[in-house]
Amino acid sequence: MIIQLAPHAPLILRTAAAAALVLHISGAATGLAAGSVALFARKGGRIHRIAGTVFFVAMLTMGAAAAVSAPFLPDRFSAIMGVFVVYLTATAWVTVQRRPGELGRFERWAIAAPLLVALANYGFAWIGRTMPKGLLDGEPSQLGWIMGTIALAAALADLSVLRRGGLAGPQRTARHLWRMTLVLAIAWGSFAGQPKAQPEFLKGSPLIALPALIVLGMLFYGLARTLWIRRRRIAPPLQPAVA
Repeated sequence: MIIQLAPHAPLILRTAAAAALVLHISGAATGLAAGSVALFARKGGRIHRIAGTVFFVAMLTMGAAAAVSAPFLPDRFSAIMGVFVVYLTATAWVTVQRRPGELGRFERWAIAAPLLVALANYGFAWIGRTMPKGLLDGEPSQLGWIMGTIALAAALADLSVLRRGGLAGPQRTARHLWRMTLVLAIAWGSFAGQPKAQPEFLKGSPLIALPALIVLGMLFYGLARTLWIRRRRIAPPLQPAVA
């Protein structure tokens, strides 16, 4: 993340840009550590709760800093990604704060965020296809189609929750799990795409993408375990038919 300002920019603008950079980097570093601990800690345990709370605050900080820094960045994808990270983190947190089957005003308004993120990403992808080599701000414009589709899927999931009037049981757990885990995968993916933030011995190595891939694998495993394996375990036994 590189903030570019004119050499004679006002002091207040330079101070705000520096603060945004510090918040973004510190939030990302803290979130990577806390999120990784929460991912592998026993779910519902003390360590998981503490690490999850730290991860929640860190990702809100990182995402908000990236979104607010948009005027200073030559990277529109990163700016809109910051908005998406804040949305995913906030909705994941609210999901487990609500009582089972409960729905609040926040969820009814939050659905606007993924719709705007999807629209922006599709727009960036459309603009980028006319750019040299299909690059927009130095990144492949095809990224917009991928992230736009993920954001649209999140909006459809929100719509399902609104129609049901809230979630309970495995579906409630799964909603929290996939959103928080996806945020962690995005954070690790962002780290893999920032050579200046990487140690020298990892620069250019394919191993730099390994943490993001592991997190994505854990995401799918966690969803399968929550929605399928647990459901089979708690399913009532079949009663023999009465002749």
